[in-house]
Amino acid sequence: MFRIFSLLIGYFIGCISMGFIVGKITKTDLRKKGSGNLGTTNALRVLGFRAGLATFLGDILKGVIAFFVCRWLFPDNSLLAGIYAGVGAVLGHDFPFYLQFKGGKGIASTIGLILSLSFVFSPAIGLITFGVGIIGVVLSHYISVGSIAFSVSIPLIAIVLGAPMEGVALFAALAVLAIWRHKENIKRLKSGTENKFTLHKSV
Repeated sequence: MFRIFSLLIGYFIGCISMGFIVGKITKTDLRKKGSGNLGTTNALRVLGFRAGLATFLGDILKGVIAFFVCRWLFPDNSLLAGIYAGVGAVLGHDFPFYLQFKGGKGIASTIGLILSLSFVFSPAIGLITFGVGIIGVVLSHYISVGSIAFSVSIPLIAIVLGAPMEGVALFAALAVLAIWRHKENIKRLKSGTENKFTLHKSV
């Protein structure tokens, strides 16, 4: 039962859409601007660095809070409870019920989950996967490439580090979800129309 409760708790925490909140503060509906996505990248491109950073940090925090709340609530299964909660936070971020299930792509909330695991499981999982993501962005100049590389690396590194196989399976599911959520980016990458990463305000 702790799995279901952790998923649900994480989901409702994840439903707190920072992109939506930042958009309300700036009187800009990100669902109608740029890519229409409520995640960090669209907030950064549409509203600028500060709004993008606020969205990014807030969405990371969702994964962290969900992880540690459920780790505290279910001490007998603390690691798996935290992972399930983190997965729930990603699902809530991607599919918030009060926004017609249209949210972000879940990368920042996944970062929050991995950051939490770095503290309680192994620092290496964060150092390596974050490194893979950063290298992906630096070499390609595309946030989408770095995001996908980061997501795919998580289950692979988790196996190497001896994470519970149930957790590895959840990480693999998140990787598949991340790829699916980036399907339009992948199409644009193939056609050469994907936007490269730049730090500027477009509106």
